[in-house]
This record gives sequence, structure tokens and C-alpha cells, in this order.
Amino acid sequence: MNTREAAERWANAWAKCWPAQDVDGIVALQAKDGDHWASMFRPYRGREGLRSYVRECFDEETRPAEVWFGEPQVDGSLAAVEYWAVTYPNDQPLTISGCTLLRFDADGLVAEARDYSHVKEGRFLPPAGLCNGKG
Repeated sequence: MNTREAAERWANAWAKCWPAQDVDGIVALQAKDGDHWASMFRPYRGREGLRSYVRECFDEETRPAEVWFGEPQVDGSLAAVEYWAVTYPNDQPLTISGCTLLRFDADGLVAEARDYSHVKEGRFLPPAGLCNGKG
């Protein structure tokens, strides 16, 4: 699987699995010993680390999230994918805009993911043209 295919599969999975709170669907795309950095101060190691992080996030959401993903930007084994989400912790809207930098292994699984995001209270839709891809 090439990097573009792997990145598109990743974006499609997150677009589908996040609102459904499908932890297994997200974790399935992580390499066994892959790293997920929720921020540079919060590394999660391996599939079990990612599972812990995703469950922690989903446990805070009281309604299904609304999510959008942009088309992956690819260079070699690296990809960057913009995203936009409205989550509902305690039934209050919280908008997250961000980008995930991804490195894939030879099997198309995530060897390393680094999230960079901004959060704002309230429900704000993505600006036109920002995330016209998955979601």
C-alpha cells in the first residue's frame, strides 16, 4: 500500500469511527509499536496506548462528534491531514481544528502520528474549502 492510499484509509477510518466512537476501528490502523502524540507533551505508545487515549477522549463526549477531514498531503512515507471536529463534552459544543502528521510503515500502518490542534468553545463549522474531503 502506498502512502497516499494509507493516508486516505486513515482519514476515512477516523471520519467514520470518531462519530461512532469505534475505538477498535481507529486502533486497527496503528502499527503494533506505533506512537501517537496527542500533543508533544502526551505520547501514547503502541496500540494499547492509542486505545487508552481514544477511550479517554470518547468517554468525555456525550453526543456524536461532527468531523471533517481534508485530502492528505503526501511526501514519501509521510502525510499531513487537516481535520475539523465539533465534539460535545457534557453536551457543550467544543470545536477542534488541527492537523495530524503521519508516518506509515511498509504495511500502511501508522508508525508515528503527531497531532497539532486548536480548541475553541462553541460550534464552528470549517471554513469553505478547508476540509472538503472525508466526513
